[in-house]
Amino acid sequence: MSKKKNYITTPAKQQTPTPVSESKKPNFTVIIVIVLVFLVFSFLLVKYFTDSEPSNTKSDTVLAPSFKKEGELAFVRANEKDTIQKLDIEIADNDAERAQGLMYRPSMPENQGMLFIFQTAEPQQFWMKNTVMSLDIIYVGADNKIISIQRHAKPFSEDPLPSEGSALYVVEVNAGFSEKFHIDKGDMIKFVKTSN
Repeated sequence: MSKKKNYITTPAKQQTPTPVSESKKPNFTVIIVIVLVFLVFSFLLVKYFTDSEPSNTKSDTVLAPSFKKEGELAFVRANEKDTIQKLDIEIADNDAERAQGLMYRPSMPENQGMLFIFQTAEPQQFWMKNTVMSLDIIYVGADNKIISIQRHAKPFSEDPLPSEGSALYVVEVNAGFSEKFHIDKGDMIKFVKTSN
């Protein structure tokens, strides 16, 4: 007969839980920093991709020059007795000022204009490049008589607007000014400089 082995079963040894070491606990400060960095990065990405204005257009913006009164001009009838209308004028008497003209200005009061003064009387032609408002361009000879008028010049147009003869002076005023005050070929201008 076979011998039976008696096994004594002993209850399993109860193990006491071992404490989790401090290094294995989640560090909430690190988690908060990671979440904050993620949020800031997400915000910057959203801002970058939803920015409607390209960054290079800000440097292309040109500020409109402000009016600087440098003289007064009167339109006078051909008989030299009747003053038609007076203006405060800005004077463009060098290459840089003549090149700038009234470009980039969105508007101008009716009682203001610009007088261009050239070194010699010769055929002139103006254009409206970068000029926001419509203008009347009045060409004036060395004898101060109006030789031609280009009325209602189209804003931003690069089409040449020539004089009909030799001009020493050119006066730019708001479009419609010459019609409103019945200024025409043969009338004259008189002007004085009030500052240098």
